[in-house]
Amino acid sequence: QVQLVESGGGLVQAGGSLRLSCAASGSISSANAMAWYRQAPGKQRQLVASLSRGGITNYADSVKGRFTVSRDNAKNTIYLQMNSLKPEDTAVYYCNADLVDLYYRMRNYWGQGTQVTVSS
Repeated sequence: QVQLVESGGGLVQAGGSLRLSCAASGSISSANAMAWYRQAPGKQRQLVASLSRGGITNYADSVKGRFTVSRDNAKNTIYLQMNSLKPEDTAVYYCNADLVDLYYRMRNYWGQGTQVTVSS
């Protein structure tokens, strides 16, 4: 079964750091575009950062200069290093990826989400 498994969320004080990881598992041959989204209570899910297989990044304005997205193509894993965290970063963070299966069919997947809470 193909899935995205996230880890690394938690509770941190404002100004602190967290690192999220998301690994694709199952019968896949590769991962194309991968991204992190977040959803705060009562708000729509929004893009935080994305990273193409070739290394092109895109960040939400609210996280530029504080968050860094990276990936390990050999492990089909994406990371999100979050520094200088603010209370407004509190949300459930979701991993998203276009995964290619062993028959070279591509499909979009979502992870289960990981909670990030930043206390003031």
